[in-house]
Amino acid sequence: MKVARFYAPGDIRVEEAPEPVAGPGEIKIGVRNCSTCGTDVKISRHGHHHIRPPRVMGHEIAGEVAEVGEGVSGWVAGERVQVIAAIPCGNCQECLRGRMTVCPNQESMGYHYDGGFADYMIIPAKVLAVDGVNRIPDGVGFAEASVAEPLACVLNGQELARVGEGDDVVIMGSGPIGCLHVRLARSRGAGRVFLVDINAERLEMAAALVAPDAAVHGQDVVEQVLKLTEDRGADVVITAAASGAAQEQALRMAARQGRISFFGGLPKDNPIIGCDSNLVHYRELTIVGANGSSPAHNARALGLIADGSVPVSDLITHRLPLAEVLEGIDIVSRGEAIKVTIEP
Repeated sequence: MKVARFYAPGDIRVEEAPEPVAGPGEIKIGVRNCSTCGTDVKISRHGHHHIRPPRVMGHEIAGEVAEVGEGVSGWVAGERVQVIAAIPCGNCQECLRGRMTVCPNQESMGYHYDGGFADYMIIPAKVLAVDGVNRIPDGVGFAEASVAEPLACVLNGQELARVGEGDDVVIMGSGPIGCLHVRLARSRGAGRVFLVDINAERLEMAAALVAPDAAVHGQDVVEQVLKLTEDRGADVVITAAASGAAQEQALRMAARQGRISFFGGLPKDNPIIGCDSNLVHYRELTIVGANGSSPAHNARALGLIADGSVPVSDLITHRLPLAEVLEGIDIVSRGEAIKVTIEP
């Protein structure tokens, strides 16, 4: 079979590999779609401290059960499934308290285990143990199901930021995550949703699809948001970009008792921002992080896609075969797509 393996920064190879066999406690799936994201770009350029090469990449996974290993019950060949990316241990104090997104023993598909840029892949027993494989509902395609993983992360972020009825919500970053945030905020009853980006072309492309109440671009985004909100500021600001400047701007555009989600992590070599703590103090602001998703978030994200609450099919702007996965990652890096999916 064919796989796309990471060997080193700048060295990802599409090559032949033996087809795997499901061991005890595992299942094998035939991958039908594995979508790409900005993390794949970062891995391709810089590697990752959790990846020991060579490693098959890809973590937004949907496919069909091809083989069931010894001791596995409840699954049969041919079932359509979506697979989690982040694998909590299920046994630590955080997991036992229901905080699986911050499991200190978390592992990941495409990092610790071979991922979905392959014709076939093995789903480890650890994934099955935490209910990390979900049946794809009727009417949901494989490509749409692969988007459940990033949507699950967005769902976690909006729950932590308490996005709700009537809120003015600002999304900073108009990539696929930003687009999903716009649509999820709408489904949660937000009053107005504003989309912000420094890349005018990508903002225009995204706004044409997800139709925010306003698309904000330029050097004075704080002033523009304040004007749009009658100088009140936004109830929720979500920084869906790896930008310290965006996080600093978020503090200045939040309304009193506003909630700010630092959804996008910053580069490891530059993670410090300037924070006017008096803004936080006197305006009673809440700043929350967001770290991936739990298995339960994945299952609920699939449900939101299935019932039409969060449409995703039109966000998939490019579909490429596995042989063109490097071009797909390059398209993502250039900001020329909303969502690129690979179809092995």
